[in-house]
Amino acid sequence: MPKMKTRRAAAKRFSLTGSGKVKYKKQGLRHILTKKSTKRKRNLRKTGILSPAEEKRARALLGKG
Repeated sequence: MPKMKTRRAAAKRFSLTGSGKVKYKKQGLRHILTKKSTKRKRNLRKTGILSPAEEKRARALLGKG
């Protein structure tokens, strides 16, 4: 059986942590930043961790089980 191919779009958006969780960059920090509070923008800089249900889907796209 051939190797699983990685969905390149998913590979650019998600990465795995050492413990196996899926990290992603939060949306909403590209433009129209003037109306957003400093606190909100600061929190958007942190990476997010996918929920278990979404993690399963992301892993399938990444070819990691």
